Amino acid sequence: MTDRLAALFPVPSSSISSSPASSSPSSSSRSSSSSPSSSFSSSSPVLPHHKLIAFSVARDLLLSVLRCSIRDAKLRDEAVRSAKSACLNCAEGAGRVTRADKARAFAIARAEAVEAAAAVEIAALCGDTSAARADEVARVVSRLVGLLTGLVR
Repeated sequence: MTDRLAALFPVPSSSISSSPASSSPSSSSRSSSSSPSSSFSSSSPVLPHHKLIAFSVARDLLLSVLRCSIRDAKLRDEAVRSAKSACLNCAEGAGRVTRADKARAFAIARAEAVEAAAAVEIAALCGDTSAARADEVARVVSRLVGLLTGLVR
């Protein structure tokens, strides 16, 4: 599962060694500029949401929700959808121009993050995930809500 998450959410190239000796031939062929995993390479444009700390924390939320491995399919679907929506609304807010449009998107992202946390909390109460994983999600959501509250005002 960790390999799948790493493929979906690559580490920015600034934290990866750029020496050719440190990568295998197969990994260097996958890191060409046409592959989706190179979206954080130095040659790619920096999009507005890449500059937003809240987007990074929203990604952490999504990864935390996925790590929960919620057994109840409906709760898992709800938690994952809400976490994805929080990420996407953070990106949308970063791309908006007017203050009102930004505030609306960030407010929706905040509500989606809280919904994801509630779904994981309910899953923990029902025994469908561990309390430790639910606490991890709650910590991430608490940070994200604080960041997004500042962006809504």
